[in-house]
Amino acid sequence: MTSDGPASGVEQLAVEAAPGGLSTTQGATITIGALLGTGVISLPGIAADDAGPASLVAWAALLILSIPLATTFAALGSRFPGGGGVTSYARRAFGGYAGTALGWPMVFATGVAAPVAAGFAGSYIADATGGGRHVSVLSTAGIMLVVVTMNWFGIRISARVQLVIMSAIAATLVVTVAIALPHAQSSNLTPFAPHGVGGIATAAGALVWAFGGWEVMASLSGEYRDPARSITRATTAALIVVAALYLSVAFVTVAVLGAAPGSAPLSSLLVVRLGPAARPVMTVIATLLTVGTMNSYFAGTARLAAALAAERSLPRFLDQRGEPRRALLTITLLGFASLAAIALLHTDSEAILMFMSATIAAAYLVSSVAALRLLPRGSTGRRVTMIALVASLALVIATGWSLLAPVVVGALGCLWYRVRRP
Repeated sequence: MTSDGPASGVEQLAVEAAPGGLSTTQGATITIGALLGTGVISLPGIAADDAGPASLVAWAALLILSIPLATTFAALGSRFPGGGGVTSYARRAFGGYAGTALGWPMVFATGVAAPVAAGFAGSYIADATGGGRHVSVLSTAGIMLVVVTMNWFGIRISARVQLVIMSAIAATLVVTVAIALPHAQSSNLTPFAPHGVGGIATAAGALVWAFGGWEVMASLSGEYRDPARSITRATTAALIVVAALYLSVAFVTVAVLGAAPGSAPLSSLLVVRLGPAARPVMTVIATLLTVGTMNSYFAGTARLAAALAAERSLPRFLDQRGEPRRALLTITLLGFASLAAIALLHTDSEAILMFMSATIAAAYLVSSVAALRLLPRGSTGRRVTMIALVASLALVIATGWSLLAPVVVGALGCLWYRVRRP
């Protein structure tokens, strides 16, 4: 096992963050926010467009693949808590270049994809108000500012806010499924696979976004009061809740709305039963859900950036003990630059989404390979990692040529590391 020098920067961040840290409930809530997130707002509709009713196969397959991935990340996080998360696993197993090559696209993709995530809620707001594209853009900017403000005051404050948000969202999703389910029609489930196996594969590639979250939550492992116990419990609770909500929402979306549910399927599900007055209600929920997801990603990625800076993989300016506000502002600036490109240059937001999905898939693959070197032989975590390795490889294949984007960004990071390392 190589380490390319002591992991002192990452470990010190973990030591300083631990006192008074996250409880199991708070950790589970932030994890649910990262996993459930914006995916449940629009991805059931996107997947249905790609694969028809067979999109349910893609949802089920990715949920099954999530089990070994979640188990692997829980084992790694419990054993090696710290702000570096997946990059620290890569660094410990394969050296500094590996950690840098993975860390750069993770930080960059979070910033660049922030307006795409916020834009999911922006489309709901535009749909409810009839305001069009300019309302969507302004709403996206407003959501990003809210998330930055939440994180500015610290992880424990934002975790308490997130607990309230996610409790309200989970209850609303359960109610939505319950009142929409009686309107399901078997005719909407046929033809089951109008676009064949290729359509299912396309849907699976897009849905990788929905199952991102484990990689960024690894960067919060050092924030737990008792990582050895709490991380596994929080991970298990989050996986059960997210699986139940995703599958139920995906099913009613197809069974009630058919193969073309539109860009705001949750609003449409409520309208089926409650009429047009339901759209503003779901718009509020979609906005809160987006805030919860982005809060998790900004919190985790800011700590990741600070840990990378401590290891000389990013500029020293970002190396900050306590709350990593400089890293937070850097990610925010990336997000607003990306929003400007989307709004003014009509940059393809789906390409940005696939960049993020490919980065997530790459993080899963690298972490799974690293786990084989880091986890003790014969342990449950290491045995499950063999399955996680196959699962993550399948996710990488599903993202296709989009994988080139994180590879290029990672290569640029390695060039920086070669020049700047001590």
